[in-house]
Amino acid sequence: MRIGYARVSTIDQNLDRQIDALKDAGCEKIFAEKASGRSKNRPELQRMIEYMRQGDQVIVVKLDRIGRNTKNLIELSEQFESAGVDFISLGDSIDTSTATGRLFFSVLAAIAQFEADLNRERTMEGLEAARRRGNTGGRPRIDPEMVDRALKMYRAKTFCIREITQATGLSKASIYRYVKQDALQDEKKF
Repeated sequence: MRIGYARVSTIDQNLDRQIDALKDAGCEKIFAEKASGRSKNRPELQRMIEYMRQGDQVIVVKLDRIGRNTKNLIELSEQFESAGVDFISLGDSIDTSTATGRLFFSVLAAIAQFEADLNRERTMEGLEAARRRGNTGGRPRIDPEMVDRALKMYRAKTFCIREITQATGLSKASIYRYVKQDALQDEKKF
């Protein structure tokens, strides 16, 4: 049986392209999830591993969709091999049913890890350069006076949310978050 695995990192990303490619490759069962590749908690991947049987083929669109790093890819490869399951990566032309495919898989896993390490290094260098220029990153600090003003306007019940956002510069979501926090604090007083 051909089993597909699709993954995207964030909720905003879409799985459709991967699922379509897996269906085109003849996958009869597809496990799909939205989870970081670095996360150890990927329930659909675990379900797929429990589902697969000897003689099956696990198919992904790209190698980075299934593995977190070189070590993880090698562990998965060993799991597949011990279960008698072949692994195919469509975009990387990997098919572990052949000796060449197994070698190519090992080399590509090492290259993928190298690329991830380079990206991490560049990110850290960029963050350090930004810090040296005084940019600490993260969300801008919200002025407590604006929060107080927003809460007073909200409690007055004479202003609509649009007016409160314009007067304070706070987003609608922030205003509702502070209103909720304020209500919870009032409940704790009683």
